[in-house]
Amino acid sequence: MRYLPHTQADIHKMLQEIGVDGLETLFQSIPQDLRLKKNLNLPPPLDEEELRHHITRLSQKNIIDSSWISFLGAGAYAHTIPSATLSVASRSEFVTAYTPYQAEVSQGNLQAFFEYQTMIADIFDMEIANASLYDGSTATAEAVLMAQRLSKKNTALIADSLHPEYKAVMKTYLKNLNIEVIEIPSSETGTVDRELLKKSLGDNVCCFVGASPNFFGILEDFSDVAQCLHEKNALLITTTPEPLALGLAKSPGSMGADIAVGEGRSFGIGLQFGGPSLGLFTTKKQYVRQVPGRLVGETVDHKGQRGFVITCATREQHIRREKATSNICTNVALCTLYAAITLALWGKEGFQDISKINWVRAEKMKQLLTSIKGVRLPYSSPTFNEFVVELPTQAKKIIHAMRKENILMGVPLHTWYPDRENQLLMCVTEKHNEEALQKTAQTLKRFL
Repeated sequence: MRYLPHTQADIHKMLQEIGVDGLETLFQSIPQDLRLKKNLNLPPPLDEEELRHHITRLSQKNIIDSSWISFLGAGAYAHTIPSATLSVASRSEFVTAYTPYQAEVSQGNLQAFFEYQTMIADIFDMEIANASLYDGSTATAEAVLMAQRLSKKNTALIADSLHPEYKAVMKTYLKNLNIEVIEIPSSETGTVDRELLKKSLGDNVCCFVGASPNFFGILEDFSDVAQCLHEKNALLITTTPEPLALGLAKSPGSMGADIAVGEGRSFGIGLQFGGPSLGLFTTKKQYVRQVPGRLVGETVDHKGQRGFVITCATREQHIRREKATSNICTNVALCTLYAAITLALWGKEGFQDISKINWVRAEKMKQLLTSIKGVRLPYSSPTFNEFVVELPTQAKKIIHAMRKENILMGVPLHTWYPDRENQLLMCVTEKHNEEALQKTAQTLKRFL
């Protein structure tokens, strides 16, 4: 990255151009008592070689992914990214983090987004998909807002097995919108308690939001829930934090979902210190006018040639804010492109193969762990690539011990649930080979 400071001549020319006498004039609006009147206590500048050594020392504090075994998940999953994804996405024609508004000169990008929408709708078994939202949590919140607009009802039921941070984002969205949020507890199986859900299903309920896989990695079938909701003119919203599960598990569309959302980071985007993410949003065609964000549509120009345009973008940039479907004023076009390229490279069979590998290796890890005395799985329900492990001692002690062996054992559930001190949430993907699984089990056995 180049850094070329302005010369005094450059500064003088710019000030002259805007009709300002000096730099001080530019800061007149800042009150005197808020201005910094002393020099910052900064070290002296470094030359190029010193700077290189300094950055190298800082980088050595990082945990190098390839030298550690990590079972961290909880909404952010480490998957193998095809080299071709990075190569294609890095082409100069594609390098933009923004959606192209000039369709005439952006047919390549727009076609990629159109193909992305087609693939996401196919994976979720839904009729339409938008061109992305920020992440899974905002997509979930936007789905609730859409359900409220469609039904004009003001109560949303949500499963307590949703990711705690998804619930936090949702409650922030809805706090000042006169929408009541009621959490439905889980049963002993880790799935939504159907009886409690039915009792809570009043006439003012606009939707129920359930996750599959849920926060504990458990796969849920909401087909029966959809039937109950539709009898009350309420909508079923499903959220899928790990969409690779849809290569094996029942799709939201086949369950009867009205809106299906998810997190698309697993589709070639990577972890990247927590961001950026990719919000997946799908629904039925009859609701297209209430979909948040943008859609890319296929059309024909005046010459009869196939073309692509942004359509159905009823956002606050285009219409009055109070009538907009969403106040998210942008999307994550570059992440959308990464996902489109990755899904195209995998193909349908490749997608299913990767899903199967995730499931098989997670099941293998379960077997290895439960063969250790004192280790158990609190839930017997089917899972995909993530599951809860209960240890005979505090999870934080095991995490600390395993970390010294270059193994990140998982996410301690007491972070969100104080009564779960002995429980870990572990994730196994295609990045974990047999050697890694065996080493982890053997190392854990030494500490128990």
